[in-house]
Amino acid sequence: MGYVFTFNDAVNHDKWYARPGNRAVSALENRLMHEMMQPISGKTVLDIGCGIGMGTMSLLDAGLQVTGIDPSPYMIDIAKSHIGNRVDFHRGFAEDLPFDDNEFNYSCLGTTLEFVESPQRALEEAFRVTRDKIFIGVLNRYAIKGIQRRVKGIFATTIYNRARFFSIWEIKQMIRSILGDVPVSWQSICHFPNPMNPFICRMVQSKMVQKNPFGTFMGITVIPMPRFRSRPLALKYHAKAKQETVVG
Repeated sequence: MGYVFTFNDAVNHDKWYARPGNRAVSALENRLMHEMMQPISGKTVLDIGCGIGMGTMSLLDAGLQVTGIDPSPYMIDIAKSHIGNRVDFHRGFAEDLPFDDNEFNYSCLGTTLEFVESPQRALEEAFRVTRDKIFIGVLNRYAIKGIQRRVKGIFATTIYNRARFFSIWEIKQMIRSILGDVPVSWQSICHFPNPMNPFICRMVQSKMVQKNPFGTFMGITVIPMPRFRSRPLALKYHAKAKQETVVG
């Protein structure tokens, strides 16, 4: 079992999102998710590790039929207070999803792999229940902000003491080991301080910046359908000789 957010964790998380700057960063992460996943309104989506529902609400706003799952009952309670009954919430773990194969069109894991016991198993489950596309959002191990958070955790107790940080190469390696050579794309955001500065906002629209592997938050999309390469095969068939009928 990975780390399950406590009551205090959930309350502090909700307070963190209430700050305008943090809410703006969350909006950037959600925008990246929608730009990369390009979900179709009316389709189904599973929000794995939905937390207090910030990403869940953005999926609702896109017209999707949303199901959320999280191991923390306190996080789910806060999510319900924000969203109400518009989402089907479940308590459960990413490594053991209580859903059928290919049940959802999309699934999302936004800052979820950081706190699970087995990221590999969590990805396997996400791929199992999803038909069309999976979005994975993770905290970057090599971002300046990620390094600062880990250093701070040496001297003070923070939620990031419980987190596991990733690189884009680690995530891609896990995906390939499970699904093989499937379509994978990635981008990163929050490369600079004050991401809401107008000049920085224009800069981060550059494809060169988005493909920089050192942004604080990385988004990866996976299409869980293998690409098959076909080639024509020669038809090997030998017709039987026609047997003559003798009339006597």
